[in-house]
Amino acid sequence: METLRDILDAAAAGVFPPADGGTTVVAQPSPRDAGVLSFTAHSVVVTDEDPQWVYETLRGLDCDPLAATLNPRFLTALLDRTGRRAETVDAVLVGDPLPGGPPLALTEIEDAGHPRIRYARGRRDEVRAWVTDGGVLVMGRGLAGRLEVSVEVAEDARHRGLGRLLVTAARQLAAEPVWAQVAPGNARSLRAFQAAGYRPVGAELLLQRKTPVCPSE
Repeated sequence: METLRDILDAAAAGVFPPADGGTTVVAQPSPRDAGVLSFTAHSVVVTDEDPQWVYETLRGLDCDPLAATLNPRFLTALLDRTGRRAETVDAVLVGDPLPGGPPLALTEIEDAGHPRIRYARGRRDEVRAWVTDGGVLVMGRGLAGRLEVSVEVAEDARHRGLGRLLVTAARQLAAEPVWAQVAPGNARSLRAFQAAGYRPVGAELLLQRKTPVCPSE
């Protein structure tokens, strides 16, 4: 049976689910990981709920079938059924690893109590973070164990290309594809990732558990 990680690895290599208007339901790779991924004309629902319930709920929607899995009515029904919460639908991008060293000086943050590390550990495992003048780079393993990156640029350091340098550094620190989730309205961040060679592959909404627990559980 195809797993979520199989689907993500294939997408990172440029091989996507068939653009047939269909929906694939796959089991959660861990109790933490659940959500909806949308590729071109194909969606993947990641849940341990009954797949038949997913398909019946989608059929009952009065909307374009190609957009049904990210329709607010379906997402509300899924959140209610699973007892989870969600934040926003993100654009998803991926970049291949790059040779060479990072294009700027980075110092790894060793303090496990650093606010960026604490925040990331609520969503990812094996979190590491680096700081540079005006910015922070965070990497860790998120959905299905994929390597994910996020960055933060100080207000007084913006408009200098620092975001692009940080996300480029992530590709140079990695030995595998690096994934990023960006709110579609954050055009500045999207431009930075694309300028650094990340490719848009789809959209997703991750469902988060309401009770804080160990991220990998």
